[in-house]
Amino acid sequence: MVPSATRADLRPLRRSRHPRRQRGAALLMLLAVTSVGFAALLISAFGRSDVERVRERRTLAVLAHASDALVGFASTHGRLPRPAVSAIDGRERPEPCASEADCSGFLPWVTLGVDGADSWGKRLRYSVTPEYTAAPIRRLSAVATKQVLTRDGNGALRYELGQAECLIYAQCRPAVVYSHGRNNLGTSIAGLSQANGARNNVDEIANDNAITGFIQRPATADPAVPGGPFDDLLVAIPLDTLYERMAAARTLP
Repeated sequence: MVPSATRADLRPLRRSRHPRRQRGAALLMLLAVTSVGFAALLISAFGRSDVERVRERRTLAVLAHASDALVGFASTHGRLPRPAVSAIDGRERPEPCASEADCSGFLPWVTLGVDGADSWGKRLRYSVTPEYTAAPIRRLSAVATKQVLTRDGNGALRYELGQAECLIYAQCRPAVVYSHGRNNLGTSIAGLSQANGARNNVDEIANDNAITGFIQRPATADPAVPGGPFDDLLVAIPLDTLYERMAAARTLP
């Protein structure tokens, strides 16, 4: 048993430890605040472009997933889906497409069970050949109508997928899915249209209005290059892949 005098001697020692603990906690807090400030400085100085690259990669993955889901839908239903009802209703439109314009709109993300937006909170766009939205798809006569263009080294537009005239023996693509990218144009998940804040971005404007011919090229913020600033991302469905998957599922005559 510890004598009472000894216990009395220990009490001041115990009390004297608290200021050291408080000083230690204050030091840890100071280090934490300093670390957070330094991390924020690094992100502001070096991390913004890295964040955008991550968003771009994620959007490309979302586009690839959407493309696979479209082919899967066709394998099950014998046709590709029509566009969504609207930017806030992701169900497939119930009415048949009467034209290429009718078959151009938003990806029917609810019907497909996929993410319907890119990394910047914009709805994915979707354009499909009307003939491929009605079952059964007649392989011997159906003509895929979606063309993808790019710009050559001289800045001139050239066909990357398809050609000027899509024919049964020279097919184009049955559908495309695309994102307007971070800057300019597009529609938010709330259904609000984003204004065009760039100058001379004629290729982005062309994609915004396109129903058959779409542009895909490297991103740039330079208004002086042919086609102007551009950050759209696009995936086109290969016709051979569509037919192979549908044939394997026995939904293609």
